[in-house]
Amino acid sequence: MTPARAWVLLKSGRRINLLDPQPDSWDDSDLAIGLSRTYRWGGHSQWELPLSVAQHSLLVLALRRQMRADPLTPTQALHELLHDASEGLLGFDCITPLKPHLGTDYETLDARLQSAIQTRYQLPPWDHADYVLHKQADRLAAASEASHVVGWSRREIRDSLLITIEPLETDPLPITAGMKPWEPWPPQLAANLFLDALRQLLRR
Repeated sequence: MTPARAWVLLKSGRRINLLDPQPDSWDDSDLAIGLSRTYRWGGHSQWELPLSVAQHSLLVLALRRQMRADPLTPTQALHELLHDASEGLLGFDCITPLKPHLGTDYETLDARLQSAIQTRYQLPPWDHADYVLHKQADRLAAASEASHVVGWSRREIRDSLLITIEPLETDPLPITAGMKPWEPWPPQLAANLFLDALRQLLRR
């Protein structure tokens, strides 16, 4: 019997088997491109463009850095930057309420991708205290995105999305010339900024 496979040809020329991903199946640019073209909130937005997972990842990293008086270690920062990296390889960011309906096969697929990412970037398991702070940053990012990107009201964020954290008013990310706070970035810009951040952390 032929082994199950689901190949994706990447821009680098490498191929990743999504059913059996290996840590050398992609390069850093492939990951950045994938994350910049994978969209949060079901791809919906009040702006001209949807919000990429690449921009979200940089937002969560910026928020975590604001939560500490001392700098994050490179490993802590990598955990934040890559917390949704599996979505960039898969090309799909499932909205949270839908995940329980996709079953264990989806969970297994995502877990294999996460494992390959952890191996490639030498990420140890989350420290419990760091993970608690990460979830706070991730929820704050979600509340702020829901308000400023998608257009949910604060009451809807609380009652429908069940996020009790108040959205931020000020965008923690640098504002690119010609763009507004909270505006989703074009894919190429998102890919470039994510890749720059990843390479800086890997050099440390």
